[in-house]
Amino acid sequence: MAEHLRELADDRALLGRTSTAERVADILRSRIAEGYFPPGTRLSEDSIGGALGVSRNTLREAFRLLTHERLLVHELNRGVFVRVLTVEDVEDIYRTRRLVECAVVRGLGEPPYALDDVAEAVAEGRRAARTGDWKALGTSNIHFHRALVALAGSERTDELMRSVFAELRLAFHVVDDPRRLHEPYLARNEQLLQTLQEGRREEAEQQLAVYLDESLDGVVEVYRRRVGQTA
Repeated sequence: MAEHLRELADDRALLGRTSTAERVADILRSRIAEGYFPPGTRLSEDSIGGALGVSRNTLREAFRLLTHERLLVHELNRGVFVRVLTVEDVEDIYRTRRLVECAVVRGLGEPPYALDDVAEAVAEGRRAARTGDWKALGTSNIHFHRALVALAGSERTDELMRSVFAELRLAFHVVDDPRRLHEPYLARNEQLLQTLQEGRREEAEQQLAVYLDESLDGVVEVYRRRVGQTA
């Protein structure tokens, strides 16, 4: 935790001269998504506020924003904690992903599509796989799907899915075998990218739907085993 707080202090420059709650929330959201504060971690107002150089009121407002996004939870007389998802949460996240991501692909219109960011996310995944960095591979997969959603050209959709993907990372961080979870995604992403590059939009949507359904099954299987829940 001490090391992570030192790294968090490096983010102080991102706040600029005005330490708004929204900017603080952006930093904490990114750090939570990256696993710096794993699910179940209690967030200390004094430590985090000191690292970022922000007031207690600003930090509490940032906590409130992230609680609204379901990334944090406030427990009476105990403090604020990074949320631990239930299996039902994971299932609902994937329902949302299927609705949004498939709709984005369906609405792409006529090719060619602006796939540079999607292709870069695939390349990022290949680099991570070559070095055996399975956490980075998981991050590249999130980048792939964020780039896919961005093809809609909608700031509102991007904002919605930013929170959904950050919440999904809470599930990824409790998985005990990240390679088993993330490695199969790379081949799926490569296949989906190729289909879109070839302009076969309807086929890409079908591939994505199957991909997300099978991904849900895999995540729920390992997540349920990890958190000790039963169906």
